[in-house]
Amino acid sequence: MSGPAAGTAAAATTTDVVCLGESMVTFLPSQPGRLADVPSFGRGIGGAESNVACALAAAGHRAAWVGRVGADGFGDHLVETIASYGVDTSAVRRDPARPTGVYFRTAADRGTATHEVAYYRAGSAASAMSPENVPYEALFAGRVLHLSGITAALSPDCLALLRELTAPRPGRPLVSFDVNHRPHLWRGRAEDASVLLELARRADLVFVGEDEAEEAWGIVGAEAIRAALPEPSVLVVKRGSAGATVFASELRPGPRGAEAAAGTAAPAASTDTAAPAASAGTAAPATSADTVTPVPALRVDVVAAVGAGDAFAAGFLSATLRGLPVRDRARHGHLMAAAVLTVPGDLTDPPSRDRADRLVALDDVAWGRLRLAPGWTAADRAPEEVRTP
Repeated sequence: MSGPAAGTAAAATTTDVVCLGESMVTFLPSQPGRLADVPSFGRGIGGAESNVACALAAAGHRAAWVGRVGADGFGDHLVETIASYGVDTSAVRRDPARPTGVYFRTAADRGTATHEVAYYRAGSAASAMSPENVPYEALFAGRVLHLSGITAALSPDCLALLRELTAPRPGRPLVSFDVNHRPHLWRGRAEDASVLLELARRADLVFVGEDEAEEAWGIVGAEAIRAALPEPSVLVVKRGSAGATVFASELRPGPRGAEAAAGTAAPAASTDTAAPAASAGTAAPATSADTVTPVPALRVDVVAAVGAGDAFAAGFLSATLRGLPVRDRARHGHLMAAAVLTVPGDLTDPPSRDRADRLVALDDVAWGRLRLAPGWTAADRAPEEVRTP
């Protein structure tokens, strides 16, 4: 079966979130230093979309990952490991002619000059994904379809696929899109990162960092980003240590397809009480159709700044599926990100839902006092929890 129309007609919504993208085997260094000096590496997995699927499944949601891997041992490892988190991998395709991608990285923060990463993904099985060879029935079987700009950068066929999946059509699931600008993936391509703006404008929920919006599009500041992206019902602008600003409006019915999910997956407008001046986490109206909710980040003792953006997206989506207010969605995103920031790899167990809900319910002062260190998700109650409902 091929083509989105056929898939949409047959799809049954039995999954909360379907994530499409490349996952790779990642080799993590045994010690800090240059790649040339690291004596050995431990094997893990990494991939923006599969990270989101694993985090959502660990948080108790029905998540599926759709991708393409080689018919090799690394492909076996990826599928088995992702499935071990409770993710449905039944729609993953195996490619006998192309390998599974792998990469090596250093322990340094991605944003620092000492960070190194060596990708071996050119010609990978995932780069061969196209509108002609993906299982549309599986892709449209969820309440939410989560995509990222990384997939668009893998190959012209992958870009064509994302254009197909974000095209407006009745019955389309709510489309979540994480811009995930990776400059090195666009080098030598006929297209440039401006296509990420095109894709984002066709999505219902968008995640983008202030830094990547400036680098990819030359757009500076959250308000300017919203002006460039007026179409998504929910726009999350990530601002690093400053937190996140969420622009939310009512889901718009029409051919974009979001009306199919409006009642279940994404009650987008905040239920927080508006105030004349937006204090931390308080929604203030930007226009008659939009609310702006700034949500401060947490103080975290960072072990490795890798995978935090994916974890934030998972936390936000998890709370969206539960119908929580906008502020609480962003706070759940911050907590999921903090869980990953305090471990060496891309994935970890999230805090229990009860624990996360208690922390999310803290008032602004108590939220601002939180400081999370390695091991915090395993503790029943952090000393910093000074007020809980």
